[in-house]
Amino acid sequence: MRAAIFQAKYQIDVKEVPDPVIQKNTDAIVKVVMACVCGSDLWYYRGIAEHQQGPIGHEFIGIIEEVGSEVALFAKGDFVISPFAFSDNTCPHCRVGFHTACVNGSFFGMGENNDGGQAEFVRVPFADGTLVKAEGSDFSDDMLASFLTLSDVMSTGYHAAVSANVKKGGNAVIVGDGAVGLSAVLSAKLLGAEQIIIISRHETRQRLAREWGATHIVEERGEAGVKVVRAITAAVGADAVMECVGTKESNEMAFAMARPGAVVGRVGVPHEVVINPNVTFFYNVGMRGGPAPARAYIPNLLGEVIKGKINPGKVFDFVTDLDNVSEAYAAMDERRAIKSLIKVS
Repeated sequence: MRAAIFQAKYQIDVKEVPDPVIQKNTDAIVKVVMACVCGSDLWYYRGIAEHQQGPIGHEFIGIIEEVGSEVALFAKGDFVISPFAFSDNTCPHCRVGFHTACVNGSFFGMGENNDGGQAEFVRVPFADGTLVKAEGSDFSDDMLASFLTLSDVMSTGYHAAVSANVKKGGNAVIVGDGAVGLSAVLSAKLLGAEQIIIISRHETRQRLAREWGATHIVEERGEAGVKVVRAITAAVGADAVMECVGTKESNEMAFAMARPGAVVGRVGVPHEVVINPNVTFFYNVGMRGGPAPARAYIPNLLGEVIKGKINPGKVFDFVTDLDNVSEAYAAMDERRAIKSLIKVS
């Protein structure tokens, strides 16, 4: 089969690799229909974070090709959504909804024995605990794109909102206008926030943010941006803050905008971030977040997509095929795209 292989900084190649096979009775083989490039993949692509040579990618949807003898919930032909991490769904951490901390799980496209999601086929460990079935088969491309976001980006934006304790009628600030930040806007609206502020300087992203519920756009950064947000919130600060970037500057801004007693939901993978303990302590500002337990969120979000209440697939503004996966990375790296979708089969 063909698969995207991380070779080195700024080098993602498509290579012929052996087809995955059932290794354990709890495995399933998924024929990938769509995959995509994650913002976190760009950390490796740019050489900011290390990634070993080998399979990459962790967001995919597809059709069950084969199942192990102990797989009870799925059969060949089922259409499934895979979260970006596999989990048994039975360990103590999974049982309380934190599947990304599964004692037996891991992340796709990261370990030596873990398949990457940007490929024609993927072996999914713990299929019964990991995958979510989408009933039916005649899905439009738009619907499939929205299903794909549930694998990671929409679930991560939702995790930011849940972690920040977004409440109906309250206000919320999103730091970051990438795919996750925009998904956080949609999630804040879904959870009932009345005033939604996003930090953004990019017109195309601002348009989608407004379509999804943003009431205010703040283009200023740093202290200037904090002052604008405080002015919008009558000098009080934000009830909920979602940090969707992961840099030192974005985190500093997020905590500076939080009102006393607020919670900052952090989902941007942190790089050289140090949180000022005086801010969290003396202003009683809480901090939650981390890798989104997508498996816990997908069933509910899938229902919202099917009902037509949300259409998160609009975040994809660049589409290509697997053979041109390197261009999918380049488009996001060069900010020509918010998020790149890869049609595989």
